[in-house]
Amino acid sequence: MPHRTTHHDLAEPPALRRRRRVAHSLAGQLFAVQVLIVAVVVAGGAVLAYVWTSDRAQQAAERQVVATARAVADAPSVAQAVVGPDPTAALQPYAVRVGKDAGVDFVTIMDIHGVRWTHPDPAEIGKHFLGHIAPALAGRTFTETYTGTLGPSVRAVTPVRDANGRIVALVSVGITIENLTSRLRGAITGLVLVALAALALGGLGTWLANRRLRRHTHGMGAAELSHLYEYHQATLHSVREGLVLLDRAGTVVLCNDAARELLGLTGPAEGRAFAELALPEPLRAAVAGPEPVRDQLHLTADRVVVVNTSPIGDGSGLGTVVTFRDHTELQALSGELDSVRGFAEALSAQAHEAANRLHAVVSLIETGRHRQAVDFATAELELAQQLTDRVVGAIDEPVLAALLLGKAAQAAERGVDLVLTEESRIDDALPAQLSARDLVTLLGNLIDNAMDAAIEGTADHDGPPTVTVTARTDAREMLLRVADTGRGIAPDAVDRIFERGWSTKPSGEPGESGQLVGRGIGLALVAQAARRNGGSVEVGSGRGAVLTVRIPLQRAAENEVAREGVGAR
Repeated sequence: MPHRTTHHDLAEPPALRRRRRVAHSLAGQLFAVQVLIVAVVVAGGAVLAYVWTSDRAQQAAERQVVATARAVADAPSVAQAVVGPDPTAALQPYAVRVGKDAGVDFVTIMDIHGVRWTHPDPAEIGKHFLGHIAPALAGRTFTETYTGTLGPSVRAVTPVRDANGRIVALVSVGITIENLTSRLRGAITGLVLVALAALALGGLGTWLANRRLRRHTHGMGAAELSHLYEYHQATLHSVREGLVLLDRAGTVVLCNDAARELLGLTGPAEGRAFAELALPEPLRAAVAGPEPVRDQLHLTADRVVVVNTSPIGDGSGLGTVVTFRDHTELQALSGELDSVRGFAEALSAQAHEAANRLHAVVSLIETGRHRQAVDFATAELELAQQLTDRVVGAIDEPVLAALLLGKAAQAAERGVDLVLTEESRIDDALPAQLSARDLVTLLGNLIDNAMDAAIEGTADHDGPPTVTVTARTDAREMLLRVADTGRGIAPDAVDRIFERGWSTKPSGEPGESGQLVGRGIGLALVAQAARRNGGSVEVGSGRGAVLTVRIPLQRAAENEVAREGVGAR
């Protein structure tokens, strides 16, 4: 159920809410887990160290009492005293002195029946020893922990032998557990202090690390970070703008679906260097350049894209963000708009010329020269109708016919003769995949470039600048050929004329706003449209340049077969 805001929530101080949020954040959870782990590790280490120290202390005490007991048993004076008339008188001062010197709590010398001759408490002399003596009577030194008159103690019992090797007495040396505990108390105190210092240092290091983590995660919890990642992935792959993220080495970290489609990538892009992708060299060079790119037009195999690059972070060198926008339709519409603008200007010029001719006819009639007026009007009609009849008779495709008529008017306005060859013939058998927009792109850009080239080459040739157009179809392909009377294309430039930015004109010319308008994209769009429709562009030479576009008609048959197969399924 959704959480409802209560009076308690509203009354809760902001600082408390912040602390509660931090407690539930990823950094807070990691801090709690790490502190718990450090505490468990330190506590476990302390326990193990205590057990190890206790065991070592126990072993050291056993070695100490065994060494002292054997030293006493091996002393010749002890062997002589035990067979004397009063062993206690001779041995009690000796046992007390040895106990102090050796650092043990008691040295008890007894007969083979366990009756004491010495003891730290003189009242216990003459009484039976509390403990086991059978292993010592058998001739073996042994140790045990036993509770005697002085309390629990670690003791050793060893036999005393005379010169003949007979056991004549027993020696027991011991250290009380209380004494051992007091010895361990200092070590335990130091161990506890070390453990607390390790816990404090571990907690401080964990707090510093998690403070930095909290700053980077903005106090969000694991679930929030997981949701944020899912939102991030869904957003990046759903936007229509292409997005590619590169690391500092130029390797693709992320490539969303839109970028994959715009760039025509078929295989996986993540993990590959952007310079290794199957993309045009100018595009790869622009992305790999040191300077950010702003709204640059680049051509891929099928599209015109606008490229922008921006570094990630504030100059930290984490990588680069590259965005791509589809400019194909906009570029095509821009070309159509230029054609329409040219048509409008041509129509305006034709209207102006028609008005002048009409005034001439009216003036001839007013002056009584009716025959001359009829001849003048008839000549103008025949000249205007000749190209129209030629285009309409040869071209059944309405878009292509309208384009040629418009370009003819535009050529006439610019002083260029546009000629449609006799072999031109196009019926309705056009490639099925060729759209009207691509048709306008192909022939419109070819004619525009040819007219510019013909005008530029006027000084090098006699006669008016001429553009010759051939448009025909046969059983295999559609052919569009445009020739001009310009200067032609240099042999070393043939391989570069279809690159974006190549042009024989200056790099730019002032626009209406005073900015430079880029040149050299028309032929690149022609090559792109031809490839998109399975065709090719050939470069030849004649009086000037000759460019030929061939679009196969077989694609139409293949598309029809594919459509029939889909319908059958």
